[in-house]
Amino acid sequence: MTHKIAFIGLGNMGGGMAANQAKAGHTVQAFDLSPAALERAVAAGCVAAGSVAEAVAGADIVITMLPAGPHVLSVYSEQIIGTAPKTALLLDCSTIDVDTARKVAGLAKAAGYAFADAPVSGGTVAADAGTLAFMVGCDEADFARVEPALEPMSRVTMRAGDHGAGQAAKICNNMILGITMIGTCEAVALAEKLGLDPVKFFDIASKSSGQSWSVSSYYPWPGPVPTAPSNRNYDGGFATAMMLKDLKLAQDAAAKSGASTPLGAQSEALYQLFDRLGYGGRDFSGILQMLRGQLDQLPK
Repeated sequence: MTHKIAFIGLGNMGGGMAANQAKAGHTVQAFDLSPAALERAVAAGCVAAGSVAEAVAGADIVITMLPAGPHVLSVYSEQIIGTAPKTALLLDCSTIDVDTARKVAGLAKAAGYAFADAPVSGGTVAADAGTLAFMVGCDEADFARVEPALEPMSRVTMRAGDHGAGQAAKICNNMILGITMIGTCEAVALAEKLGLDPVKFFDIASKSSGQSWSVSSYYPWPGPVPTAPSNRNYDGGFATAMMLKDLKLAQDAAAKSGASTPLGAQSEALYQLFDRLGYGGRDFSGILQMLRGQLDQLPK
């Protein structure tokens, strides 16, 4: 069955996601404030909308991929809720704080909509390939609608729990990622100092107890993982600024809930430094060059 889908937010992640919905045969009415992003979406098979209201008119499904909580709250409360048909399924795939996700869910539910927070894992490569992992927070009865709606963009879709649980899962998952990437980079830098070839170290660590996703799928040294941004001078992938955003969300959540996350705090501090040095646009695994003392090899 094909649907009329409104897609709001066509950035590095949203552009590929919208394209995969169009590729699946759905009519995708796309909107973004960037004319260039909108042009790329049209080239990928989407239909350009002149506003959020125009995009959501008559939509069966509304998908948003926006930068931060305030944008999500504003777009839903002012432009989607009350404008989209009450029968539309509302899916926010942005990564935002849990409290805002629950507030938007409450507004949507009060107005008669089915809503889910459905943040993603996998980065731009998975967004383009349609192999993202979705972590969903929604009413249990709504998940049967959510899963097929996300399928063209998804490798796996998991219900984490009720509203806000998707965001909680994403924040915790990315805190693990930030911590393990720094640990991997420190180990690679140390191996190099000790005269151990970092490629040989990959062969060992990827088959030993030091194995992690950061090692096996995203190794920060060029060569062993051909798809990793380390082979492109850390261009593309998951921007340092986005990792920093997620770590800040984790630290804010930890402070509010009283959780102790010392490694998360240290990871945030290191990525904050890397970002302030001008490398926010580089992939987060590029922090290896800072730890190696080789930032002169990394373009800003």
